[in-house]
Amino acid sequence: MRKVGIGIVGCGNISTAYLKAAQRFPVLDIKAVADMRSDAAERRGAEFGLPAMRVDQLLKRDDVEIVINLTVPLAHTDVSLAVLNAGKHVHSEKPLGVNVAEARKVMELAAQKNLRVGCAPDTFLGGGHQTARKLIDDGAIGAPVGGSAFFGCPGHERWHPAPGFYYLRGGGPMLDMGPYYITDLVQLLGPVASVMGSTARPRSERLVTSQPMNGALIPVEVPTHVAGMLEFESGAVVSIAMSFDVPKHRHAPIEIYGDRGSLLVPDPNRFGGEVQVAKTGGEWEAMPLTHGHVEGEFRSIGVADMATAIVTGRPHRASGALAFHVLEIMEAFQTSADEGRRVKIESRVDRPEMMPAGRDTGQID
Repeated sequence: MRKVGIGIVGCGNISTAYLKAAQRFPVLDIKAVADMRSDAAERRGAEFGLPAMRVDQLLKRDDVEIVINLTVPLAHTDVSLAVLNAGKHVHSEKPLGVNVAEARKVMELAAQKNLRVGCAPDTFLGGGHQTARKLIDDGAIGAPVGGSAFFGCPGHERWHPAPGFYYLRGGGPMLDMGPYYITDLVQLLGPVASVMGSTARPRSERLVTSQPMNGALIPVEVPTHVAGMLEFESGAVVSIAMSFDVPKHRHAPIEIYGDRGSLLVPDPNRFGGEVQVAKTGGEWEAMPLTHGHVEGEFRSIGVADMATAIVTGRPHRASGALAFHVLEIMEAFQTSADEGRRVKIESRVDRPEMMPAGRDTGQID
């Protein structure tokens, strides 16, 4: 299979994970990196032996077919539109946009230009989550009835070197962490039909304790605790909470309850992890993992799948359509909280095709 030329725009923290993981996938040929901060691009380029350049220069390169957009959330839409206008496919970090209206511009332009849009997260393609998907599809817990999804921490200002954007428009626990959980739930259970939500913002400022900003106060523009219910088209009902206001908890990341058993799904911010099933009246049992990509960081597998799909002419799994559906769901929590009503989700998306079982070679089928 031929290699696909890749450019990266945005050389912040997450770019290191993408660049390291990309080395695992032979289909990806990283050509260059770019950032509006030339020093950031030069540092990352030097680290990985890649040319560093201005964004406009990267977008003019004929050998770049896919651009990975790793900018901050507020820049996602503008950068993705620029990539598409340059005639290139785009794979964006999550979320696809800070709201549905902005994300729709990306999807409409891509359709007009017959270009592909991909979007993180791609962790649902890891072996832990694909194993959970196979167990559900094979009837291991019967028909899914309900479930729970929970993320809680005291806040990213404890560890991130520049945490301010997590608390501005486009940030918050739902837009930051919600994509991992909701994307996994959609691939496990199918599209969401409606949302009910409540939100809280207990503090208007947060104290940074990480370096180099230790002691600084940063403003909080968005809710930092979001909770509610997801009603799936299948009829399953899942409770969910995403929070930057939880000192400690004992919730499992995702649990799915069927009419003949329950399923523990591993952390959707990781690719592997233990999958457990408990039949009605029985105890939890660890299930053998049926799929690869479980040990380590694979945060480029969605791009590799997209590149392979371009070469072979099939749909890609971490698609813009999936990310758009997830974004509409996340936005609906605030609408529901503001208006005190259940919000119907208008978009629909098919569950992504399951990954091939038993593969961990870097080759994507």
